[in-house]
Amino acid sequence: MNILLTGAAGFIGSHLCEKLLADEHRIVGLDNFDEFYSPRTKRDNLSLCLTNDKFSLVEGDIRDRECVASVVSGAKIDMIIHLAAKAGVRPSIQNPAVYQDVNINGTMNLLEAAREYAIKKFIFASSSSVYGNNTKVPFSESDNVDYPISPYAATKKAGELICHTYSHLYDIGITCLRFFTVYGPRQRPDLAIHKFSRLIEAGQPIPVFGDGSMRRDFTYIDDIINGVIRCLHSCDGYKIYNLGESRPVRLDQLIWEIEKALDKKAIINQLPEQPGDVKQTYADIRKAQKELGYDPRTEIQTGLKRFVEWFRGEMRNSDEN
Repeated sequence: MNILLTGAAGFIGSHLCEKLLADEHRIVGLDNFDEFYSPRTKRDNLSLCLTNDKFSLVEGDIRDRECVASVVSGAKIDMIIHLAAKAGVRPSIQNPAVYQDVNINGTMNLLEAAREYAIKKFIFASSSSVYGNNTKVPFSESDNVDYPISPYAATKKAGELICHTYSHLYDIGITCLRFFTVYGPRQRPDLAIHKFSRLIEAGQPIPVFGDGSMRRDFTYIDDIINGVIRCLHSCDGYKIYNLGESRPVRLDQLIWEIEKALDKKAIINQLPEQPGDVKQTYADIRKAQKELGYDPRTEIQTGLKRFVEWFRGEMRNSDEN
């Protein structure tokens, strides 16, 4: 299958690229190497993919409609997997217009390309943030998600809606995947596990917003990738799936587990809760289990051990260079 993968150089995108290439798919990776975090890190993410003749990289922006159309028409694309997005809840509050431009207009450009070039399979990366402060747990795909509490979450909900419209009007099989707090090797440096590990290792205080009772459904990268792969050949109609671990972890427990994995004690800098942060995420994954055979198996202790091994390896490589 010829697949266009947007956000190919990112954390999830680069892992997915490697898995798709191992399964003998041909991949066109589209990425603009946004400076939200180091473009060099993103290029390193793709180092293995770039050695594979079934992979080609296009440096371009999903907001550039001509670029998107050129990629799709030139590569005879069979499926689009759309991971590219302006990420981050808190930054979206500071600069909402950019999030609207990238996450909504960029998604529109890809859907328009799918319509124009008769691409009938489309996977859209949504987010657990669409659930907002839903008090019913676990979060189910049938729950009302009309009350997002950050611009980022609102753009993801908007993306799901426009995907539904295109699926209905143009008979495109579209699957929206609501990812729940993905972690593992190559995780973005601004996210909690990576940021806490870096600060604890350096003996610096870690910022803890709130009283530590916030809960997140941390989901290991391998489980997420397996969930995406299971959608490749069942992408028909319009569907939404939660991809989570379905085992929420309190923030204070997470810090304790990171301390154990690093064998170092954290210095806590207690701070007020932040606007836009949801109190908990907790995935009901029964639909994905039943319809996709989704089967997450990585417990937080195992996932953190793997992350720390990668993290310390990266630190050693950085010191040597």
